[in-house]
Amino acid sequence: MFEQLGLIGCGLMGGSFALALKKAGLVKRVVGYSKSPSTTERARQKGVIDVEAPSALLAVSGADIVLVAVPVAASEATFKAIKHMVTPQMLIMDVGSTKCDVVEAARRGLRDQIGSFVPAHPIAGKELAGVDNADADLYSGKQVILTPTAQTLPSHAKRAFDVWSALGCKVVHMAPEAHDAAFAAVSHLPHMLAFTLMNSVAGQPKGQEFMELAGPGFRDFTRIAASDPKVWRDILLANRADLLIQSQAFRDQLELFEAAMRSADLQTLEALITQASATRTNWRMTQLP
Repeated sequence: MFEQLGLIGCGLMGGSFALALKKAGLVKRVVGYSKSPSTTERARQKGVIDVEAPSALLAVSGADIVLVAVPVAASEATFKAIKHMVTPQMLIMDVGSTKCDVVEAARRGLRDQIGSFVPAHPIAGKELAGVDNADADLYSGKQVILTPTAQTLPSHAKRAFDVWSALGCKVVHMAPEAHDAAFAAVSHLPHMLAFTLMNSVAGQPKGQEFMELAGPGFRDFTRIAASDPKVWRDILLANRADLLIQSQAFRDQLELFEAAMRSADLQTLEALITQASATRTNWRMTQLP
């Protein structure tokens, strides 16, 4: 049981974490701060937080657990803003989708209090952002990646594991570099492709007519294109080195398909599709519920 959660960023991810802690009976009080006062007020009205803080620093004051749920580009400024209230006993986590940049931001921002920080990435979310979409069950049954650093206090790494486990999550440990390489492939590239496809179709003279004819396949493929633009702008830029590697790998595969179609090579085209279909089927059997 935590006495007080200091929540910095009362949107979808932060708000859902606060609601989840409350539902599980793991926290007595939540003090929240968001850059937008209207968001903080709305979070209080919805019962996501109990007290509105006028600053990130005051949201942290008196907390024994802190969640930083801001766009990754705002991480360093946030850590610097709260540093003077951080204590060695305080557990600090984030929910950023990239980790190497956040770890470096924490080192610069928290400095000698870096031991309190346990970087975290819950593999959960919705395409609809904002506190009004916060959900106490958002993290239940989901995977959470922890990337503790050499400076992270082992006791805090254990507490972070226990917190996410208590929320019904499967917790996995990875190095920050391994995390960013993996998620460039399975998360960041798919988002970039969804954004690109929507722009590609909508930008054509008859794009709107085409989309009126689209079915479930187009809907499912492009669902994540409705994600928060500022959040994903920061993610794509923060992990651009790994993402550009994955983008090139995708281009290489696309060229194989295009070459097979240009030459009307039925055998190669079928082989490429068969390979993808088999890989997807096998992954679904072992990875998805």
